[in-house]
Amino acid sequence: MSSLLTEMLDLDRFFDNDSFFRGFKKVPSANIKEKDNRFEVELAAPGMQKDDFKVEVANNILTVSAERKDEKNEENENYTRKEFSYSSFTRSFELPATVNADAIKAAYENGILVLTLPKKEEATVNNKKAIEIA
Repeated sequence: MSSLLTEMLDLDRFFDNDSFFRGFKKVPSANIKEKDNRFEVELAAPGMQKDDFKVEVANNILTVSAERKDEKNEENENYTRKEFSYSSFTRSFELPATVNADAIKAAYENGILVLTLPKKEEATVNNKKAIEIA
């Protein structure tokens, strides 16, 4: 009996099952890949539109935010129904010194926001040096 009561009073689990409350806690998952001449940051944000996003760089911090509002109205003789939802997130990343912040590009396709962060030219040069063994 006590486990049933504990389950019923588990508010975190209760609210996690409700899609209304789910939107307030989530930020999109991010994948960060380093390539020879760039970094790629992928953010999983399905259901958004490209106009929902705002991407900014300030003080060497890349900030990605999005906001989406959805409203539905239905009127009938006997009732009026109005539903609305709101979701937003903000994620920030500190840029390495090797990134050319002026050349960052963003594209949104199939629920994935891809940010391409080109490296500065001096960072892409292969600076390998052979060390002679004495």
